[in-house]
Amino acid sequence: MKKSTYFIYSLLAGMLMLATTATAQTWNFNTVSAADKANLAADAAAWEHESSSSNDRYKNKTVYTAEPLMANGAELEFTRGLMFTIGASDAVRVDIKGKRMAMNKALTITLKDMKAGNKVTMKCKTSKSGTARGVNVTNLTPESGSFNSTSADDQTNVGVVAADGDVTLTNTGGLYVYTISVTDGSGTPGPSPDSDDHSAVLNTAVSQAQLTTTGSVMKYYNTADLAGIAIDRKAGTVTVTPRSGEWTDVFTRSVSNIAFSNASQTSAGAEITTGGVEITEAGGWLESAYIVWNLYSGATSYNVYVKGGQYAEYTRIDRQLVRSYGTYGRADVVGLTAADGYSLKVVPVIDGVENDGKAGMASGMTVRNYDRSGFAHFNYTGIGAYNDDGTLKAGARVIYVTAATARTVTLDVVTGKDNKTETFTGLQAIINAYQKGLETRPLAVRLVGTVRDTDMDEFGSKAEGLQVKGRNNTIPMNITIEGIGEDAAVWGFGFLLRNAVSVELRNFGIMLCMDDAVSLDTDNAHCWIHHLDLFYGKAGGDSDQAKGDGTIDVKGDSKYITIAYNHLFDSGKSSLCGMKSETGPNYIDYHHNWFDHSDSRHPRVRSMTVHVWNNYYDGCSKYGVGATMGSSVFVENNYFRATKNPMLISRQGTDAKGDGTFSGENGGMIKSFGNVYAEKGKSSNFTSVTQHESATDFDCYEAAARDETVPSSFVALVGGTPYDNFDTDTKRIYVYTPASAAAVPSIVTGYWGAGRLNKGDFRWTFNNAVDDTDYAVIKEMKTALENYKSTLVGWFEQ
Repeated sequence: MKKSTYFIYSLLAGMLMLATTATAQTWNFNTVSAADKANLAADAAAWEHESSSSNDRYKNKTVYTAEPLMANGAELEFTRGLMFTIGASDAVRVDIKGKRMAMNKALTITLKDMKAGNKVTMKCKTSKSGTARGVNVTNLTPESGSFNSTSADDQTNVGVVAADGDVTLTNTGGLYVYTISVTDGSGTPGPSPDSDDHSAVLNTAVSQAQLTTTGSVMKYYNTADLAGIAIDRKAGTVTVTPRSGEWTDVFTRSVSNIAFSNASQTSAGAEITTGGVEITEAGGWLESAYIVWNLYSGATSYNVYVKGGQYAEYTRIDRQLVRSYGTYGRADVVGLTAADGYSLKVVPVIDGVENDGKAGMASGMTVRNYDRSGFAHFNYTGIGAYNDDGTLKAGARVIYVTAATARTVTLDVVTGKDNKTETFTGLQAIINAYQKGLETRPLAVRLVGTVRDTDMDEFGSKAEGLQVKGRNNTIPMNITIEGIGEDAAVWGFGFLLRNAVSVELRNFGIMLCMDDAVSLDTDNAHCWIHHLDLFYGKAGGDSDQAKGDGTIDVKGDSKYITIAYNHLFDSGKSSLCGMKSETGPNYIDYHHNWFDHSDSRHPRVRSMTVHVWNNYYDGCSKYGVGATMGSSVFVENNYFRATKNPMLISRQGTDAKGDGTFSGENGGMIKSFGNVYAEKGKSSNFTSVTQHESATDFDCYEAAARDETVPSSFVALVGGTPYDNFDTDTKRIYVYTPASAAAVPSIVTGYWGAGRLNKGDFRWTFNNAVDDTDYAVIKEMKTALENYKSTLVGWFEQ
């Protein structure tokens, strides 16, 4: 089986980078990349290095005429896209220690190909205290600050481009320059190709080329339709040519990155052999494999066998994993180690006797491990009932829960001294028995089909539903609640976790829950919530509860929690992370989740330290990540498609403008790196304000490198708390390997991605033209959930 591969070509870091001077670009001179430092150090003929206790800077030794700054044969990333005219040495300085560019002598910077109405902002100050200096400009009408005049104070100079063409900036004396930025005046990115383009929409079902153009506007091209993409670095153009048709799309000085992603994988595949029983579908998945067959005439039941991984010979699987769906049979095997070459064999039982000669078989299946990245696994092994290799822990017990057995299932649980045991009946009663903290044998609860609220024996929480409560926050419960196959779900209730340590929820759906789908409410630790399909809850009494309350809430001082690979369908409030009782930093992470047209709280963080990475924000109508009350959030390599307000810090930046705040609480801090903002709306709310635009009033600190430390001088505007830099401290961050943001949609929506096996048995296609911005309940989807019924008939052997 061919594995999906993602080819990422970062033009920012290599020879293919094009000069970019179109709308919505910022040059930030407070950081010099490692590549620039190496090239400057290697080019003593063109750059003089001055190093001392007070200085670490490079001074030019050559002249330039409307040319980019070069070192060691490469254009400096520090000033990439700017053209310089310099007539003397030591006119421009790359000041590493001072975190700025110095225009030390008279020189001219040219911004190429500006459009009328573009807004140019230059932040600078005189290099000699008390001496008034300034910047003279051409083709730029000064709006505020000191363009075409002088000042002895710090300057924020703003001008509007008068006509299409070049803009020049010429200093009247020595200046320290901190940022130069260009926007289109309204915050809306202008068109990046030179004419109407022929790009497609994002489509994870096909392989695509993705061009990041000015203003982080993404252009998608289906690679099957292309003859090629030509890059002319000298001319600054990217030309897209089709296999057929007369058109070409030419992008001039507007492409900052090109990435290629393969189509999402839709199945794992298997080699099928039919000896009598007709196999219709089979595949390996995450620590599991499945097989589907047409019913065989005369067979009253079937025995299913697995071989591969930890099973050297064919081994019969539990009868409860072999189910009837009326016209077909299905078996799912769980607890498998990662390996290639698994086989499943379906043997019909006729008149009480196995007929191996009529068996059907699927072979050559690949099984992968679940991704155990995240804080839940940090310095901790074996969450729930399973080992990290996917196998059941020694001594683990398994109970199978269906609509018919949720009230009647029984289990002996240790409840007293000297291993005194009692027999408990019903799912909630069994889990309640673990509260005493005396039962040490792990428990795997396997949900089969749909279990409704009316099927249950009782609920430990009247507000939420099934309660998983431990004795305290130190004794492991070692419980996994998992769905079998692609149709396992609970309907009409959710889950409340309290004092739960080492608890795992995976591979089932939650439909029309009472309040929250999953509430990690009080003193939980090392809990892992993953591969769930999460739908509307029941409407609450408040105006913001039409879709239910929270989907996955983490609060009550819960620590070391991982929320990963979940598929949220049009959730109203996706995840509250923290209340006001947290001791901090708590350490929570969200990765590879599919926020599918959900509205807000992805997550909304108070006080906690949180890592948000490789998530797919797919048409989120209110906001993405929100930080308040001294929290520290690292938002890394996520894909924001048509997502309004990708990142907000309360009471500053975008949150303090326009429609008002998402929270009146003190702010937190967000560090951002490697995120993509695609299919942005027409307002500026789809682009985050970074520290490059304002050192105090920003939505996020945009890091130049993943391991950059956020300086302590950058703090929340209201509250004054700094970022805690947990992500650069190996003692506080787990080992992980993030994919590039461009690859995230295909990964998350693919076969091995978010949600249940095969994306579950409930599918919904959103209308992006409406649902990207509409946060009302989709009545048709709500009705479909209300009317949902499982097609499961039952086990072949009762």
